Amino acid sequence: MSDSAPIQHPNGLTAGDFTDAEEPLRLFAAWYEEARRSESGDASAMTLATVDADGLPNARMVLLKGFDDRGFVFYTNLDSPKGQELDHTPKAALVFHWKDLNRQVRLRGLVERVEDAAADAYFATRPRLAQIGAWASKQSAPLESRMAFEKAVALHIAKFAVGTIPRPPNWSGYRLMPLAMEFWQDRPYRLHDRVEFRRNAPGAASQPKHIRRVVVRYLVVLFVVTHTDLS
Repeated sequence: MSDSAPIQHPNGLTAGDFTDAEEPLRLFAAWYEEARRSESGDASAMTLATVDADGLPNARMVLLKGFDDRGFVFYTNLDSPKGQELDHTPKAALVFHWKDLNRQVRLRGLVERVEDAAADAYFATRPRLAQIGAWASKQSAPLESRMAFEKAVALHIAKFAVGTIPRPPNWSGYRLMPLAMEFWQDRPYRLHDRVEFRRNAPGAASQPKHIRRVVVRYLVVLFVVTHTDLS
């Protein structure tokens, strides 16, 4: 016979809270700002899920570089698997997990490339060596050797020794335009709060009739099982 320790949980059940939110972007902005202040990890880190030409899912971590009413933006090498997959199937999902806050945000939607001017502006803000790396790296392609890669970096350092470094033609950004956004908050005893916003098209954010709000609270029945050793 064994005794179960009581479950300790930092977040009590509350009424209202974020489940009363009516607009997802403002809710995301509030949660994101809180995560930036309190999260021990990088609050901008998010899982990006895509599918390849055969429909096989693929996921990796990327960094959020901006968001507004048009969507959520990240940057990458266009020749990378994620770039090729997004160009072939311009649909994706994002997941933010803020462990310290016991929160998660999931997004699903359509994807488009950002405008060249926006990609140029962001590339100009990157550290110079990161700009060099974007030119030298053939992202996700097999390396001939580490020495060959370092040689490519050195060659580009010499090439761009003076002046500004332009954005490589195969480096840009993508914007995920969410059709669904789900906000999840951990609660005691798995009585989690979950709010989902949906819309029919990316341009429908200002039309409430295109946003469906679903609140789900999970209930799990807890057992105490007693085992008696009869041996």
